[in-house]
Amino acid sequence: MKKLQLSLACGDYEIVRPLMDGRVQPDGIDLTILTKMDSATRHWRFLRDREFDVAEVSGSGYLAAHDNDWPVRAIPVFLHRRFRHGFIFINTAKGIKKPSDLIGKKIGVKTLMTTAVLWMRGHLEHDYGVPAKSNEWFAELENDVDVKMPADFKLTRLPDDKSVETMLAEGELDAVLHSDLIKPFIAGDPRVARLFPDSKAEEMAYFKKTGIFPIMHVLGIKQELAEQHPWIAVSLYKAFNEAKAMAMQRMQNPRIVPLAWYRDAWEEQENLLGPDPWEYGLSAANRKNLDALIGYSHEQGLIKKKPTPDELFLNVSQGNKRGIEFRI
Repeated sequence: MKKLQLSLACGDYEIVRPLMDGRVQPDGIDLTILTKMDSATRHWRFLRDREFDVAEVSGSGYLAAHDNDWPVRAIPVFLHRRFRHGFIFINTAKGIKKPSDLIGKKIGVKTLMTTAVLWMRGHLEHDYGVPAKSNEWFAELENDVDVKMPADFKLTRLPDDKSVETMLAEGELDAVLHSDLIKPFIAGDPRVARLFPDSKAEEMAYFKKTGIFPIMHVLGIKQELAEQHPWIAVSLYKAFNEAKAMAMQRMQNPRIVPLAWYRDAWEEQENLLGPDPWEYGLSAANRKNLDALIGYSHEQGLIKKKPTPDELFLNVSQGNKRGIEFRI
């Protein structure tokens, strides 16, 4: 039987490895999987140039692409989530002791549209009273999708020889919001620290209050493919769910991870986040998560309209009680 040949660009995650090694195969699809690129490059290449048929893509970038009617669609598969309180870094000489000390400060970002940065600006404004428009923002890279920011949003695009990480350490910036742990922090540079020293406690408190484990990425599909082959949305959705279930089953074995207290961490996560914190689909919890992301993007000027989650994603339903084993 001839299968549809599709390219998939995504991260090299345990929850997709069964797709990569062939243990899980989407019905009717033969995937060529590309994993050897960083997230920012993958997002740019998919959104700007649509180089891949299917791609893990920035949630914030996809919102902006959808808002501008770019020919990409998505399904509710969320390969990357992360709490973000631990990715707000400060210069230790600037007297910043609490979030409100960031009001009016100079803050660096990789891009303004980075999903992690969008979440952090939302946290700072809504949970800690730091209005994004009070700050001066400095971005290393252009956004994945060109957007016109509000006139009162102070944004400077840095020259290519400038790094927000170095600028923070040297005191040119007061803080940096980043999707990764920055190099000065990893190196133990005393000039740089986290805004929240116990970021894990802050993140756990946030989840207890909101029930949100922030979604970073969605699974994008070229619009023409989704239109020509409507069935691929369900086929891919089912395959990614099967791969995740297989991976999580394997990960329950503490022998596969060289960590002394791995099982304790697993149980701690399950006790707080539940049995499937990486859930796909438009469940009530995921809708709340996406509504927050959409709201932040709209109020920060990255999108003009506020779509519903149903408008953002292709329908992956097979009908009530269909597509699953169901007996009474």
